[in-house]
Amino acid sequence: MQIRGLIVDHATIQRWVYKFVPSLESEMKKRKSRVGTSWRLDETYIKVKGIWCYLYRALDRSVNTVDFFLTKRRQRMRAQSFLIKAISNNYKPRVINIDKSGSNTAAVKVYNKRSFSKIKIRQCKYLNTIMNRIIVLSIGAYKTD
Repeated sequence: MQIRGLIVDHATIQRWVYKFVPSLESEMKKRKSRVGTSWRLDETYIKVKGIWCYLYRALDRSVNTVDFFLTKRRQRMRAQSFLIKAISNNYKPRVINIDKSGSNTAAVKVYNKRSFSKIKIRQCKYLNTIMNRIIVLSIGAYKTD
């Protein structure tokens, strides 16, 4: 805006965000491709801009990203909010493959209990090894030396 000679206050930009983000979000949801019914859910500890964070990530069977979530702490409530966010943006999966993570297990069990759903939990750390490889490859692709 400054290049065009307009002076805009930060409050004006904030009002624009509140006004236009819902319409942008609805358009993006229409164009989003569907994901599979079998998800792989995992968290890993990564460094983002010098700060260690937990990256919660969900992938479907064909390794399409369902959703992701960055947080500073590893807790059941954080895993539960990620799961609710992922399901609300997509739909309920039939099966969720997780490793032996207690927070993810508790989050899925609480979600099943509260929403009266029957999402099956499969706990096997070897089913999620593909996720770790993808995370390492994607982080390695963005490293600059």
